[in-house]
Amino acid sequence: MADELPEYVRRNRDHWDALARGHTAPGEHAWARSEPVWGIWGVPDAELRALPGDLAGKDAIELGCGTAYFSAWLARRGAKVVGIDTSEEQLATARRLQREHGLEFELLNCNAERLPYPDASFDLAISEYGASLWADPYRWVPEAARILRPGGTLVFLVNSVLLTLCMPDEDGLPASQSLQRPAFGMHRVEWAGTAGVEFHLSHSDWVRLLRRSGFEIEDLIEIQAPEAGDTDYPFATSTAQWARKWPSEEIWKARRR
Repeated sequence: MADELPEYVRRNRDHWDALARGHTAPGEHAWARSEPVWGIWGVPDAELRALPGDLAGKDAIELGCGTAYFSAWLARRGAKVVGIDTSEEQLATARRLQREHGLEFELLNCNAERLPYPDASFDLAISEYGASLWADPYRWVPEAARILRPGGTLVFLVNSVLLTLCMPDEDGLPASQSLQRPAFGMHRVEWAGTAGVEFHLSHSDWVRLLRRSGFEIEDLIEIQAPEAGDTDYPFATSTAQWARKWPSEEIWKARRR
């Protein structure tokens, strides 16, 4: 039941329902790409090598898929994909783009912290600023571990710890070159001027959480903004020079024990 969702999940659902129309064009642009790219800078996976090499026949789930462009990239590589999201407005755009591109895979309106699948259902779980940013990691990471098979892979992208520490409190402003908040006690973050609730952890907290949930960490990829970053995000444009010097995004890759 929707009323049983945690307060922050309901807030983020409503937040993304309201933002959905503004993210239609970026979704359309991403669906038209043939190769996966990551994050606000659009760095190709061919360069970062975050995804498993062979996805043919693998069961995959995207946790917080939005317009489901990443799910589409996985499906084109032969994976059997499920995309889940709490925002029906985002999923409506995803379904339209499925029809336009002639690509079918399951899309489900649900919360990544409580998935309607049996244990050990998937080989790959992925989140690119989906559940990895908008769900409580102390809930969604153990749930991802539950639905992954032994040897399965979790790959997720988040804002870097350093960027989070250097961002001003007001949403949309560029990153500072000085620290703006304490590093200890990171978890729930609410920016001034936005209705959503984000979640950020320190590196040590991510390591402890992943290992406690049954994962072995395989890689931590810190992303450098390219000289000519391909981004549709206004705050990222003003942060581009900062992100050339320090990592603004990071991809975690872990294997289920």
